[in-house]
Amino acid sequence: MQDMHQHYNGVLVGLSYAVSVLGSFTALQFALGIPLAQNARQRWGAILAAGTAMGGGAIWAMHFIAMLACNMGTQVTFDMWLTTVSALIAIVACSLGLAIVGSGRFRFINLLFAGVLMGLGVAGMHYLGMAAMLTSALVSYDGSLVALSVGIAIVASMAALWLAFNLRGKLQMLGSALVMGVAVCGMHYTGMSAMELTQGDTLPAGFEQGMHGDHLGLVIFVVVVLLLALALGLSFVRQQRRAALSI
Repeated sequence: MQDMHQHYNGVLVGLSYAVSVLGSFTALQFALGIPLAQNARQRWGAILAAGTAMGGGAIWAMHFIAMLACNMGTQVTFDMWLTTVSALIAIVACSLGLAIVGSGRFRFINLLFAGVLMGLGVAGMHYLGMAAMLTSALVSYDGSLVALSVGIAIVASMAALWLAFNLRGKLQMLGSALVMGVAVCGMHYTGMSAMELTQGDTLPAGFEQGMHGDHLGLVIFVVVVLLLALALGLSFVRQQRRAALSI
């Protein structure tokens, strides 16, 4: 059987990084409300908002756009159910990580536990998302690169959680979001490089019903960016109101 090689669309690669940066920045903004929450409802609202921005915007959207950026030399569609579940895993993992670190006084043991949990969730999202590929190619993985990608996910998760509770300035958050974008992309593309494709000749069941489209990556980017921008705007409005009430 003949090995196949991956090629990337540079525009979509750039968009995947951009959406990861915006998602990270939005998540850091929402995380400001976790320690300031006056009751459990406000606290969980801030946790879920930050977890959704991080898991859904910075991580899952980046992952899926980057998957669409990859030309594998064969037709590929994506199972909608597995893709949806992978997004939910990322959101839940990030929300749990934020909830653990944000409970009470900031402690390293909480950061370590939450980072491992969140990192494993992110890695699980990534490989489940790759399992959602419907293609005639036969897929296998390089175990050492898989392990490296999981390690990167854990370290990146710990960094994201630390930043969420230790940064306040807008410029600091922007710089951190730029770094987080690099970390998230690093995990994804390391995981993609672990994938080894061999040419096959049989399309799997459900191939025709899978998600596909020449402009699907751009559409997802535009939709996610609009949602993140709206969420970010609402966050700024809430912060201004909170500041006005405290005067």
